[in-house]
Amino acid sequence: MKKIMVFILISCGLIITLTACNSKENTSIKIAEVTRSLFYAPQYVALEEGFFEEVGLDVELQTTWGGDKTMTALLSEGADMALVGAETSIYVYAQNSKDYAINFAQLTQTDGTFLVAKEPKPNFTWEDLKDTTFLGQRKGGMPQMVGEFVLKQHGINPQTDLDLQQNIEFANIPGAFVSGEAEYVQLFEPTASTFEKEGKGHIVASFGEESGHVPYTVYMTKQSFIDKNKADVEKFTRAIYKAQQWVETHTPEEIAQVIQPYFEDTELEMLTASIERYKSQASFATDPVLDKKEWNNLKKIMNEAGELPEDVPYEELVNTEIAEDVIRN
Repeated sequence: MKKIMVFILISCGLIITLTACNSKENTSIKIAEVTRSLFYAPQYVALEEGFFEEVGLDVELQTTWGGDKTMTALLSEGADMALVGAETSIYVYAQNSKDYAINFAQLTQTDGTFLVAKEPKPNFTWEDLKDTTFLGQRKGGMPQMVGEFVLKQHGINPQTDLDLQQNIEFANIPGAFVSGEAEYVQLFEPTASTFEKEGKGHIVASFGEESGHVPYTVYMTKQSFIDKNKADVEKFTRAIYKAQQWVETHTPEEIAQVIQPYFEDTELEMLTASIERYKSQASFATDPVLDKKEWNNLKKIMNEAGELPEDVPYEELVNTEIAEDVIRN
């Protein structure tokens, strides 16, 4: 009888132990993304394929629609991490913030916009932009700064050689182009390809191909968050790296099928075409390391746009230790 009781107690102990192990909750991480864009395909792959859960994280994603709103969410602790342009970390640093944002994982490495003309331009040259109305992006944001940088590379002064319009909110730019007088516009995918399919515009050039590598969209968090939660930041980076490698080794069709739940209003065919366009110009970073050459290219673009508040050292705002450890291990 005693042996039976001992066996039951041991069994119960094992059950309690196993239950306790299985009930261990994942760590919750709140992410603020600057916009919803298939440019961020690796992030949606990580979510849909369960890569975050594999490392013990529950990721809550919110779209904050704009760099200023995204950084406000991060700095006010409305989000633990932000997916936004690296330039925003420089703006925050220049305001003498005591707990500034640190870039720890890069997601995209080129500009993600395309030059779309209202009329067909089979023999397009950048000279065609002179004396036209160009609907650009928000002043001080990466799309607009890269846009101006590329125009200058082709001998076009954005302020004097064309009518540059920058007074339209990001979400309203596509509609303003269709209903307005602008002859050219700077658009992300899948809007650019959708416009082309519907006859509302024609893709004539890629700003990503023209501008070279730049830390266009990165994950950042406050230094205090890294100090307190470095293991979770490492886990997050590990999941993103796995997603980057997944995107690199899978076809546009396979990627589109996985991320379609985040773009329910876009046809699978259009998603596939847009992803293929981004893959062909190497827009998706294949690892999370933000290197110094890319950082210097960012500062050069900001400086030429007159938006670089100060020359912030790479070592001050970029943490590559976490990403490098993830890749090594």
